[in-house]
Amino acid sequence: VVTLYGVFTNHYSANGPSRCLLLELLDISVSELLLHSSNQGCSMWMIQHCARDVLEALAFLHHKGYVHADLKPRNILWSAEEECFKLIDFGLSFKEGNQDVKYIQTDGYRAPEAELQNCLAQAGLQSETECTSAVDLWSLGIVLLEMFSGMKLKHTVQSQEWKTNSSAIIDRIFASEGVVNSAIPAYHLRDLIKSMLHCDQGKRASAEKALCSPFFSIPFAPHIEDLVMLPTPVLRLLNVLSDASLQCEEEYEDILEDIREECQKYGPVVSLLIPKENPGKGQVFVEYANAGDSKAAQKMLTGKIFDGKFVVATFYPLSAYKRGYLYQNLL
Repeated sequence: VVTLYGVFTNHYSANGPSRCLLLELLDISVSELLLHSSNQGCSMWMIQHCARDVLEALAFLHHKGYVHADLKPRNILWSAEEECFKLIDFGLSFKEGNQDVKYIQTDGYRAPEAELQNCLAQAGLQSETECTSAVDLWSLGIVLLEMFSGMKLKHTVQSQEWKTNSSAIIDRIFASEGVVNSAIPAYHLRDLIKSMLHCDQGKRASAEKALCSPFFSIPFAPHIEDLVMLPTPVLRLLNVLSDASLQCEEEYEDILEDIREECQKYGPVVSLLIPKENPGKGQVFVEYANAGDSKAAQKMLTGKIFDGKFVVATFYPLSAYKRGYLYQNLL
């Protein structure tokens, strides 16, 4: 959940004094990641990461009795410093059992019971069914389905076919040859999404139960596109060293010093690692004190010529780096 640092009043607003929230600065949103996926869908590593992080946030909120009520790709942002996805925008949130806003959730991510409540409210009528934390699970189910398919599903979920048999549409999406991820055994993800998209909110999985899905036990590795898009404090440089450089100790030490000197231009370097053997052979891992320095370095070093070669700079998961886990298959 996004961190709130403080609250202050802006007395110089055109419409009079207004309360302002001071929140932590986050990075790219899931909405932007979907745009960059070019309708191909996100990697299973990214979907799993996002699903777990958001479910943990929802489990915390729901345990405290709160409903987010506006979960959508634009309200899920990446935290480079903490290396996780976070929930933002609690403008429609309410305490369960004490809903003070009738029009909740965004079109395309709105649960059936919230849709009914909105329609009745427009007609001046009261809904007999109360919206609960289950509305958040519905929204997340749609978000994950969009991340898998790479498609916006607003019109799909509003169609009569979806209302008649949403399960068949989900099966069709997972079986589609146009979906890059269809080659991966993704039935655990399919079943997880289905558990969130029951029309009957009483049958919908809770956040805590969803976290027990076997989908989260599968060890996926990030694609290179993921490591370009999601900033972390660790930078990974490719196409820098040749095998000959690794074998000659004197040349290796000289290159190591040159790289450290270059990387320190963008901020203090906490550690620097160049494995001489697989996995990670010849890759350069640079750990910065914070993600801001890492982002500056990635921007400046990408495409730079080093020893006659064009450098490719991506980020790298700090948690994996700290454990000494170097992914081999990233492409």
